[in-house]
Amino acid sequence: MRLLQLQSDDDFSLIERIGNDIPPYAILSHTWGADEEEVTFKDLVEGTGKRKAGYRKLAFCGRQAKTDGLQYFWVDTCCIDKSSSAELSEAINSMFRWYYSAAKCYVYLSDVSTSGSARDQKSLKKIWEPLFRRSKWFTRGWTLQELLAPRVVEFFSAGGVKLGEKRGMTQMIREITGIDICVLQGKSLHHISVEDRMSWAEKRQTKREEDAAYSLLGIFNVHMPLIYGEGKDKAWRIGSLC
Repeated sequence: MRLLQLQSDDDFSLIERIGNDIPPYAILSHTWGADEEEVTFKDLVEGTGKRKAGYRKLAFCGRQAKTDGLQYFWVDTCCIDKSSSAELSEAINSMFRWYYSAAKCYVYLSDVSTSGSARDQKSLKKIWEPLFRRSKWFTRGWTLQELLAPRVVEFFSAGGVKLGEKRGMTQMIREITGIDICVLQGKSLHHISVEDRMSWAEKRQTKREEDAAYSLLGIFNVHMPLIYGEGKDKAWRIGSLC
């Protein structure tokens, strides 16, 4: 597993850990912007990317990890070398476990703002809650497992303001997603029917059609080789394995 390690100057660098030699880490959940605006593994290796819009998410995650006493964090855009099909396949098959094992998961909602003239927390919530309920984060395929797998999920606005935690927002999240509160509170997915798990994903979208199936591997505890280009129908053979 490749991680970002915070440096004394608040910058960060890539490190690699294998087996049981993985320190406590934070993990980021977010929606991707344009591909050319996301910081990649190559950008970090070559020391470029700081001018990209996506760098703000990395900087936010690093600052929040430091605040929480964590020296390491993981971000999908740049901690996976996507030029390697073998590494990409291994990462996608490991993704649910990586989110589950994280000390904290930070959900960065780029389309939720807390700007305004709110005088207190109640007034502030009136500003962000309608945006939160409509956030595209709840419509994407990969973010389903990023909501369910981690034990601690914290939601943040685009400005880095903490909005709340999964365990304290279960009713609202239930209304948005249709996921039972007991699941949001940590009930094992093994006790949930295939039909229910599939229903949580049916209206979610992915950029690549195969990801509609690949993003559910961890939710069904399935491992399989990935073949981008095989098409949605072939990728959905996951259904016969569940």
